[in-house]
Amino acid sequence: MTDLNRTPLHALHKQLGAKMVPFAGYDMPVQYPLGVKKEHEHTRQQCGLFDVSHMGQILVSGENVAEALETLIPADLVGLQQGQQRYGLFTSSDGGIIDDLMVVNAGDHFYLVVNAACKEQDIAHLRANLGTTHQIDVLDRGLLALQGPKARDVMQRLCPQACELTFMQHGRYTLAGHEVWVSRSGYTGEDGFEISVAAEDSQALAETLLAEPEVEAIGLGARDSLRLEAGLCLYGHDMDLHTTPVEASLIWAIGKPRRHGGERAAGFPGADVILHQVEAKDHTRKRVGLVAEGRAPVREGSQLVDEAGNEIGIVTSGGFGPSVGKPIAMGYVSREWEAAGNTVYALVRGKQLPMSVTAMPFVAPGYYRG
Repeated sequence: MTDLNRTPLHALHKQLGAKMVPFAGYDMPVQYPLGVKKEHEHTRQQCGLFDVSHMGQILVSGENVAEALETLIPADLVGLQQGQQRYGLFTSSDGGIIDDLMVVNAGDHFYLVVNAACKEQDIAHLRANLGTTHQIDVLDRGLLALQGPKARDVMQRLCPQACELTFMQHGRYTLAGHEVWVSRSGYTGEDGFEISVAAEDSQALAETLLAEPEVEAIGLGARDSLRLEAGLCLYGHDMDLHTTPVEASLIWAIGKPRRHGGERAAGFPGADVILHQVEAKDHTRKRVGLVAEGRAPVREGSQLVDEAGNEIGIVTSGGFGPSVGKPIAMGYVSREWEAAGNTVYALVRGKQLPMSVTAMPFVAPGYYRG
């Protein structure tokens, strides 16, 4: 077996009694003694601390860096103000999704956070396309996510300036004596902060945060159920190279200036395919939310059929939603089935389990917008 990478918090996970599993080439905590369901509930009710240091952190600098990144990403980055963060996609020449990422305008450079499983290919993609004109720096830093309705209370005590941020804003601060980069964002649907810190300071900062009464360590298991309830895609599951942003219900990630009629229309890989789908709406499938009528969980890979048993789609993420109180899923269905309220059936152990197509997110978001 190939040796797994370790984040700067690996020793701390062991100390905390985490169950470790391989994930995206890293040895990561899937749960702690509290257990996945309680970790999930604690994050929704109070505050959870997640180690997301396995994700890639990249700086891109040089002349007209926003315009350069727009040749690879269909978001409006030229219009992104300093200190603002935006969700983006790397797209392929045939309209597929190479990866999804967060993009921050940090002034004289842009700061990107990409998925762990994709970071090597993303770095190669950036270097191949921008490497001769722009500097691409891959960082070795820790990344912590403090998530939940009590995250603000914790941050108010430790770094009150960061509480002035609103959802998708970014700033540079000193937190408990450590120089940190903080974004008011996360992948749970709750208010929270993502904190980038020097690798050597990661454990000390994590221990400081965990010492706060509201905070518990949370593993990958609860992170997955939280992001599913929030209706958020996981790359490689709910979207991939064979999925367009329009099919994935991510049309909002294509900035209006980048669409036909906009001041910087197209100019990104796959624009002809993607913008045609935006306007013609002739794509044949769509990502939707699904709520089970029974109690049996419906997992990724389950086939979706109509009442007569005809195949109409597939589940890409699924499980029990602790905050919803029933099994939930997301997946792709033929366009004629995409409307909320439609009943489709998941094939589970030879049985057709009814599921209702529903709007997402499954839980109301708690993002702080000021």
